[in-house]
Amino acid sequence: MLFLIAAGSNIAKATADDLDIFRFIPGYSEAIVGDGKEPVLLLLLAFLITFMLTRLYTRLARVYGWGSGSVGGVHLHHMVVGILIVLVTGVVAVAEWPTGIGRDLIGIFFGIGAALVLDEFALSLYLEDVYWSPEGRTSIDATIMGVMLAGLLMVGTSPFGVNDAHYSRTIAFGVIALNIVLATITFLKGKLMLGLAGIFVPLIGLVGVLRLAKPRSAWARWFYKRNPAKVERARQRYEVHPGWPERFNTWFTNLVGGAPSRPSPPKSPPPES
Repeated sequence: MLFLIAAGSNIAKATADDLDIFRFIPGYSEAIVGDGKEPVLLLLLAFLITFMLTRLYTRLARVYGWGSGSVGGVHLHHMVVGILIVLVTGVVAVAEWPTGIGRDLIGIFFGIGAALVLDEFALSLYLEDVYWSPEGRTSIDATIMGVMLAGLLMVGTSPFGVNDAHYSRTIAFGVIALNIVLATITFLKGKLMLGLAGIFVPLIGLVGVLRLAKPRSAWARWFYKRNPAKVERARQRYEVHPGWPERFNTWFTNLVGGAPSRPSPPKSPPPES
């Protein structure tokens, strides 16, 4: 581990020049490299390429019965490799704060590590191997949120949609406060991607606030408890007869990550008091 950190540190501070990897694209050097956005772009590309290759391999392995890597007879999940890569790049970034190609390389390796981690996010959430179970869709949701976040940062969208150069302090504070409330309620209603978009795009969280909460969300547990009719309406909308957004989400998730082929694991009994 220390060897990897030392090697990464030496590479990161080896040069201060930018990669300018897509310099052949008109305007790339000025708009992307000149604005310091190339590391974020490379992170996003590395994330997407790693995720696609990882999912391609796992889907082929499921079809053809290929084995998985193991260490000492213990299955080595690629999430572990991703965690190590993210830790090393994070330590190097904090220790050296590189510029130029060093910063670009940090972005690339962090994107690779993040993709490997988020691809198995559901395993860390449920503490079980639910990769090909319905719960495994959580990994796809986490991955999409990661791509959305990197994409929004890439285009330079300000959090909560505020640019101090265009608003007075009072108006800016009001917009930020309103968007925080809208995004928080949207998250609590179980609409994670819409809530994330609401952080960067003004008032988009209003859509999530106005719509019915998902039946298993924190909002439903807190505020629908005394209204069985609303609980049943939420269950019908999202679980029994899902609307087109939910059907599209299921279709898209299956397209990206593969349809589940294993049932949900049995719930563990509650601990004895």
